[in-house]
Amino acid sequence: MHVIHCLSPRGWAPLATALAAALAFNALLIAQAQSPGKTAAAARGPEEGGGPSDALLASALMPGLQDAAPPEPERLSLWSGRAPVGEGQSEAVDAFITVHRPPPGTANGAAIVICPGGGYGGLVSGAEGHGIAAWLGAHGIAGIVLEYRLPKGRPFVPLLDAQRAIRTVRVNAKKWGIDPARIGIIGFSAGGHLASTAGTHFDGGEPQAADPIQRVSCRPDFVILVYPVVTMGEKTHGGSKRNLLGPDPKPEMVDLFSNEKQVTGRTPPMFLAHAKDDKTVPADHSRMLHEALKARHVATEYLELPSGGHGLNGYKGPMWDAWQSAALEWLAGQKMIR
Repeated sequence: MHVIHCLSPRGWAPLATALAAALAFNALLIAQAQSPGKTAAAARGPEEGGGPSDALLASALMPGLQDAAPPEPERLSLWSGRAPVGEGQSEAVDAFITVHRPPPGTANGAAIVICPGGGYGGLVSGAEGHGIAAWLGAHGIAGIVLEYRLPKGRPFVPLLDAQRAIRTVRVNAKKWGIDPARIGIIGFSAGGHLASTAGTHFDGGEPQAADPIQRVSCRPDFVILVYPVVTMGEKTHGGSKRNLLGPDPKPEMVDLFSNEKQVTGRTPPMFLAHAKDDKTVPADHSRMLHEALKARHVATEYLELPSGGHGLNGYKGPMWDAWQSAALEWLAGQKMIR
């Protein structure tokens, strides 16, 4: 099924519950900003890593959540200190995931790897990472925050980390209470490019690999993209393209990482949300990918928001609540959450 929604101000009424949560969220932000030592963090913008703590987000989004504390988050190495860079080469660095599991008795078996944005030059891992994990946990979904390596002109580096994260979750599914057939990926801005790359560049694993993690599939079961970078072509985000592909990329690499050109019939279902007035990453990115998915008969839904710009008003308010509500409804419709 292919759905496109354009949300108008008169369509906000059904979001009353989410708006109530947003009001609580804003009150907590004000309290945070008025506390000693908190003002600078509260004042930082979306691309500077500002935003509330996981605890604040969890409390705002699900009042009373503190009564059923989730397991402590686990931060795990993906590569044991030596990570591949492509073409058989590796480097003595690592990437990491932090596993946030839902409170006991609330888990529905779904899990989502979270790719923060940052233009491939940094990671906005607060609001677009651990904050998203808190929101997912409030709805019974395990959130796995990915600290991917920055490419510095080596385009396969972040993708290798994202693929490894999906494989790692799949291998540990039983231990973490996750259904290995309901593991998705979500990304924001340049993290949306990474998530859409993982959704269009994947394999079924290497059955003969010595490493058991490499034996399993890295195909996500679904993809959620919020104001994503998608294309490396004419309408790309210049900073993301330069950081990913380098200053003078070959045309074939531009095409390979223009994910609207990489959709096939095996591409997983995708939900996209983008503000019509986004000047940093135009909504055409999401529109092009949505059309490519429809052409290949892949289930897709696109929510075009009337305002909010890039970062949707700093991760709060009606536009932010709208994509979250719509994404949960879409996941339920795809039978990825129950």
